[in-house]
Amino acid sequence: MAAILGPAGNCEDFYDAGHKSSLEAPLWVAQNGLGAYEYQCGKGVKISDEAAAKLGRNACDNGILLSVHAPYYISLSSTEEEKRDKSVNYILQTLSAAKCMGAKRIVVHSGTAGSITRREAMELAKDTLLRSLSAADEAGFGDIYICPETMGKVKQLGTVEEVAELCLLSERLIPTIDFGHVNAMSLGGLKTMEDYERVFDVLENKLGAWRATNFHAHYSRIEYTNAGEKKHHRFDETEYEPEFDPIAEIIAKRKLSPVIICETRGTQTRDAIEMQKICRRFEDVYKA
Repeated sequence: MAAILGPAGNCEDFYDAGHKSSLEAPLWVAQNGLGAYEYQCGKGVKISDEAAAKLGRNACDNGILLSVHAPYYISLSSTEEEKRDKSVNYILQTLSAAKCMGAKRIVVHSGTAGSITRREAMELAKDTLLRSLSAADEAGFGDIYICPETMGKVKQLGTVEEVAELCLLSERLIPTIDFGHVNAMSLGGLKTMEDYERVFDVLENKLGAWRATNFHAHYSRIEYTNAGEKKHHRFDETEYEPEFDPIAEIIAKRKLSPVIICETRGTQTRDAIEMQKICRRFEDVYKA
């Protein structure tokens, strides 16, 4: 059992090497010794069914595990019913693209609390997710996991505990733990090994062994203010948090198999390679 790592979208090196299309990304990722690729639909699902199917074939040929990031403007917890209706449709569009690709996971932002309480926001988000699951069944997308993501701004919905609670609605919901977001929302709450362990404990205690083992994850160093997330940074910009070593050590020690997507801006492939080296080093330590 081991973590599977890869980039979110295409890095600067990808384009510098002469590549122009995301259809070439699976081969690029495989050539760099990585095993996962997250296709980005943050600004809308614009890929055609034909292109998505070709991307999926290329991923299959190169042994790359695909996931898809749903549009950023999804709002599971909006107080406006029309926005939540649109969010269900955006999730369906993302699931459709994922189906064409053969991807088994889509990542969805959890929402915001805004002018209502976090508990009220949670109830609205649960309703939207349940409706999305029902609509997914009707459309034939019931074999694809929806992965609510931990968020990075203080006023957003999506602490580790909140995402775990959302995932209790169905076993078809897998948490996306964005460790940079967790640290930013908590204003630097990931410091000690115990802080990191607590994140993994929440998943195991609330969601059980399978999802605690096979969760989805994002990682990058993130600069934050008193409002939470401000800016993503490269892996070598070590003045920013959180550290990756404790994450890799806990994964190896507990023998977990998450998909870890590197979201550093512009250098995500080379940073994912460095992260994978760290994971493999700890796997060797805890191999017994």
